[in-house]
Amino acid sequence: MPFEMGRPESNGNEAEEILSRAEELGARLAELRTEIRRVIFGQREVVDLALTGILSGGHVLLVGVPGLGKTRLVDTLGRTLGLATNRVQFTPDLMPADILGSEVLDEVPETGRRAFRFLPGPVFCQLLMADEINRASPRTQSALLQAMQEGHIAVAGQDRPLPRPFHVLATQNPIEQEGTYPLPEAQLDRFLLQIDLTYPGREDERAMLLATTGSETAEAHAVLDTDQLVLAQRLVRAMPIGNAVVDGILALVRDGRPDGSGLGLVRDHVAWGPGPRAAQALMLATRARALLDGRLSPSLEDVAALAPAVLRHRMALSFGARAEGVTLEAVIDAMVGRIGA
Repeated sequence: MPFEMGRPESNGNEAEEILSRAEELGARLAELRTEIRRVIFGQREVVDLALTGILSGGHVLLVGVPGLGKTRLVDTLGRTLGLATNRVQFTPDLMPADILGSEVLDEVPETGRRAFRFLPGPVFCQLLMADEINRASPRTQSALLQAMQEGHIAVAGQDRPLPRPFHVLATQNPIEQEGTYPLPEAQLDRFLLQIDLTYPGREDERAMLLATTGSETAEAHAVLDTDQLVLAQRLVRAMPIGNAVVDGILALVRDGRPDGSGLGLVRDHVAWGPGPRAAQALMLATRARALLDGRLSPSLEDVAALAPAVLRHRMALSFGARAEGVTLEAVIDAMVGRIGA
């Protein structure tokens, strides 16, 4: 399952074999990062976070105003990772069958007999871009929820497995809220990371302007294939993680819950906090970030760096906090400051 994160997927011998290929995979991941940055300008942290989410085997929510390169980022990730990619533009009239697929009645010319045939929807891919996901109705959002959580869908009473690996990269516009259906907390929790995109710096925007308005536009090329990506994801799960990091993750997540937090800012201003899936996400994401940096041992610095992306969509401020101008970023920074990173 793409986002069931508690169980190791390999025994001891397998883990040793996977770890023995870590150096080779590390070199390929460095090449992958360079290839993506060749066509994506000014979003280094965004690129690294997106790669971290995929290496962790999870789904990613990209939040940003139009024109920041969200669609191009997803397309580039699909190309460089060698994944079969589909895109769905979410609208209020989109139906579950438009994503999952449906059965049609066919007639066999030779015999004249009729039978139902399943037509797969765009969800049958390895990387699905759900563009403006919050514009779909709750019914359609819930259809995608099963695919994200379980790695298979049920159509006409029959379970149909999705390709492996399977990742959803969804986009959301934080400004325009007309005609939108905010994602429920249960679906937000299925996203391993929420990545907030900001405007690029002046020099990055200048380089992008020159590179994208000429007669030729650079295109990314495949660096990994599906088997290598799956191996990298297995390596992430096989990586050792120290007790100090595990304790830091637990302390951070539990400190975000208002009913048992040792932080007054959380008790006074947080309506609800992160559940156990947040700790699972941090466990995998810290390993993936370390691997992406060429390390085989995650640190508390990895936990601190990933905390906003893991926690911001798993926490909510109270009305009083918003009235007083308290921000979720300030709350998460205070939480991170208590783990000694």
